[in-house]
Amino acid sequence: MDTDASGHQHNSAVLRWVESAEAELFRNLDLPEYFPSAPRVQQVINYKAKLWFGQRVTATVRIAALGRTSMTMEFEVRGHSAGAAGDAGEVAAFGSVTTAHVPPGATSAQPWPEHFVAAVRAGA
Repeated sequence: MDTDASGHQHNSAVLRWVESAEAELFRNLDLPEYFPSAPRVQQVINYKAKLWFGQRVTATVRIAALGRTSMTMEFEVRGHSAGAAGDAGEVAAFGSVTTAHVPPGATSAQPWPEHFVAAVRAGA
């Protein structure tokens, strides 16, 4: 379901890979409460190369900016050559994702909790 008839990955697959990398980032920061309270408010994706069914990819995410109520992360997705040891991969897509902190029960963005800010800054 992620490929077209030619075996090319659909552009929506990039966002799922980025979300997986994002989840890993927040697990590593020990901030499990991030996902239920951080809706996306903007996504920007720049596509540079095709990715193919079965191709190994690497998605990386880093926090680029932490505001009072929002956060912007930058990402990169690389496609790797089959069987090439140590292949850094070609950048296939890059961009940014901005989220806002909307805790359960809130109807608008609220300031990030102090422990969240501290963990993000310590992990940067």
